[in-house]
Amino acid sequence: MSTNSIIRVAFYGCGNFAKTTRIPNLLQIDNVNIIAACDSNKEKLTETANQFNIPQKYHADNGGAHAMIESEDIDVLYSIVPAYVRTDIEVIAAEKGIHIFSEKPQALTMSVANRIDNAIQKAGVISTVGFRERYRPIFQKARDFLSDKEIIHVRFQSFGGLPPVAGSETKTWWADMEKSGGRALDWGVHATDYSRFMTGLNISHSQAFYCERSSYSTPLSCIFNYRFENGATMNLNFVSAGSNPKNEPWFTVYYEGGCLTIYQYDRIEVNGEMFFHAEEFNPWLEQDKIFIRAIQSGKPDLLQSDYHDGLYSLAPVLAGWGSARNNGECMDLKIFMEDQ
Repeated sequence: MSTNSIIRVAFYGCGNFAKTTRIPNLLQIDNVNIIAACDSNKEKLTETANQFNIPQKYHADNGGAHAMIESEDIDVLYSIVPAYVRTDIEVIAAEKGIHIFSEKPQALTMSVANRIDNAIQKAGVISTVGFRERYRPIFQKARDFLSDKEIIHVRFQSFGGLPPVAGSETKTWWADMEKSGGRALDWGVHATDYSRFMTGLNISHSQAFYCERSSYSTPLSCIFNYRFENGATMNLNFVSAGSNPKNEPWFTVYYEGGCLTIYQYDRIEVNGEMFFHAEEFNPWLEQDKIFIRAIQSGKPDLLQSDYHDGLYSLAPVLAGWGSARNNGECMDLKIFMEDQ
């Protein structure tokens, strides 16, 4: 393809994120046509297709995503469905030579994620996962600073409101732990991925514990303990207690001789001193632009990561989830990724 080639895009999933972020982003990019969309919610599908003038609509009534993949001439599939929905659509698409954008988390099991990955690699299509923060300058600055440092420990912490009440009439798939995995799977894969990105290290072992109460749909807290391949450690903490301490950093990276802290998307401090102050930036749009450019130019190296690399951010969280179900068993990631 050339940079002037028309890229035909289909959307698998028309929820709020597709509607408010990914579809509007692609409509800002030259030579991109969104030709089809699919969603299990017929009303949401129709609303989204009408709003963005998407000509072809697929639902269970006319064969759903399978029919869309078979019937349409598609260059790129944007898979924006929840992880629990993913089974074989991405596999079939890759086998047909369709490039794959997968929103995170990619799957609820390594077996599904591995099948998708194998299909992508065998077909040689271009792929990526929605780890958009790799494109944000604040994380790139942190990575550059840490590139020659010997990492010792990474800490990530996130605070939020109380979880949904169990049995609530307003319950959605997000409030179903078996479908959503809770905040640890949603933002946990982000925190894991950006820690890998900043440090240049993969995780070798994972262990986790959850604080669960029968009166709430999802955990009140959880802690993940990681061991990096160089022997460094990491803990990942999510607390849903209804309070949010002020001026607490998201990430603290300890290295031999000092530490680097990241305060949300605002600033980096090194040893307590200001190192970098971030300006407003849209990483979602940047990622979409570069993904389309990579396809048009045939240069996947333009991307910060592909689907295969994304498995090394998904697996530690899925392994931790399994660890918590087994009283904190320490999980060897190499075995976990291969045996699932």
